[in-house]
Amino acid sequence: MLKLTFHGAVRTVTGSMHLIENGRGRILLDCGLYQGRRQEAFERNRHLPFPADSIDAVLLSHAHIDHCGNIPHLVRKGFSSEVHCTRATADLAAIMLLDSARIQEKDVEYVNKVRARHGEPPTEPHYTTEDAEKAQDCFVGHAYDRWFSPLSGIRVMFRDAGHILGSALTVVEASDGSRKVRLCYAVDLGREDLPILRDPFVVSDAEVLIIESTYGGRLHGSLQAAEEKLIRVISETVERKGKLLIPAFALERTQELVYCIHRLTLAGKLPELPIFVDSPLAIDATDIFRTHPECFDEQTNRFMQMVDDPFGFRHLRYVRDVEESKRLNREKGPFIIIAASGMAEHGRILHHLKNNIGDPGTTVLIVSFQAENTLGRRLVEGQTRVRIFGEEYERRCRIEVIDEFSAHADHQGIVNWAAKGLGRWKRAFVVHGEEQASLAIAGALKELGIPDVVVPTPGLSVEL
Repeated sequence: MLKLTFHGAVRTVTGSMHLIENGRGRILLDCGLYQGRRQEAFERNRHLPFPADSIDAVLLSHAHIDHCGNIPHLVRKGFSSEVHCTRATADLAAIMLLDSARIQEKDVEYVNKVRARHGEPPTEPHYTTEDAEKAQDCFVGHAYDRWFSPLSGIRVMFRDAGHILGSALTVVEASDGSRKVRLCYAVDLGREDLPILRDPFVVSDAEVLIIESTYGGRLHGSLQAAEEKLIRVISETVERKGKLLIPAFALERTQELVYCIHRLTLAGKLPELPIFVDSPLAIDATDIFRTHPECFDEQTNRFMQMVDDPFGFRHLRYVRDVEESKRLNREKGPFIIIAASGMAEHGRILHHLKNNIGDPGTTVLIVSFQAENTLGRRLVEGQTRVRIFGEEYERRCRIEVIDEFSAHADHQGIVNWAAKGLGRWKRAFVVHGEEQASLAIAGALKELGIPDVVVPTPGLSVEL
């Protein structure tokens, strides 16, 4: 009646993509970019495991690039139907995909200059801004907690995932008249008590669970601990008169950091120093945050009554202009630069790293999960020589890591959330995590009492 095939984010954390078939059509759960080694990522993203024009609809969980970033390529290859998501996700995905295309075009232009110097042939972007603009026409926004039918015999409801603005737990119900199967796609699942957003909705009326495992086997420290570390790192930056570079996802992590620094500064816990958000995408995303207060939690709504703008204050400057961004590399500290991308794979953060990675007075603060084979991961692992734009640099800067800001539920958070639906879950599939993390969550779900728990392999198909 319902066939499920796992194509991406299987025993890894990027490139979410899973296919649902019901005999009447095909629906894709997410269509994300795989991120990792440049050539491997290009090949995996370029070759879809199915004809693009065979897909009847896409259900998009949220606007992070590892979940939505391959939609322009899907459209380029022939997809012409609808991408269903929440209204905030539709707004955010529009800017995320355009930015992704622009970054690819700019990065390829820069890399091709380097390749030309080495006598190597040029490469090309995975997709263009024209492809991203065309993809926007496919998006359809829905309210939370309302059923809709993207395909005959299937209805869908989005519940609040509490992960990023507009993120959704996707509940899919398939029926053939005599039997119903209800599936919950919980990728990605947010944390309880995060700043800005509401807590994840508890789904307790589905039999099949597809769940993330990014932090399987790991526990987050408290948000209070994160703030204490942030205070220490910023204070030390001021004392050394250095620069603090923070690779941060333009969507959610940047807004969370700005919100946190704003609160701590008002409370007198942080010294005042210039802060630059050097990301046109983060600026656009922040504007969208301001237009969706319906997604905010009570604490944020109270804070908004105290200040004119939770995402803007006296020492904060948003940087759009390329020349102003370049000037930051010539300026003396102390100051903070927050720039995308979160895994230091693309965008303006690469230029700041290239210019400052050899400076012992610079600190790079990692505040997001870093996938394997990314520059961010290599920095976390303490590698002393790294490649940026194809050229090797010696790392002399300091590296600091704050894991506690993660917008993903940790091991116990995932297990606690799943336990609230216990009694209904008959099968669980663990995805979106490196292999050991996925196996750790799978073991915990089995201990909970879920009868059938599987960590899929790429391409695995199952009948539901």
